[in-house]
Amino acid sequence: MKNIERKQLSGKLLNKLWNVGARHALYHREGTWYNNLNRFPGALFDPNGYVIFPTEDSYRNSPHVKVTQETNVRSGISLMPTYERFAK
Repeated sequence: MKNIERKQLSGKLLNKLWNVGARHALYHREGTWYNNLNRFPGALFDPNGYVIFPTEDSYRNSPHVKVTQETNVRSGISLMPTYERFAK
């Protein structure tokens, strides 16, 4: 990932690079705001890792995620217990 500039990162790219296997992958550099996931398994990425949601229920009922017109993760996905950090 060193050869990829941070401004070029996307959920789709990180999903492929790290073989996460999400059907819908979204990226935010701070890990706090996303569009809504609509295909599952879905994943939210930041520059250092990701959280995967196997089902829509697991996403919508997560106590760490607020889903309205968009998805908000107030403290960032990196503080979620299911956060997976990329190997360096």
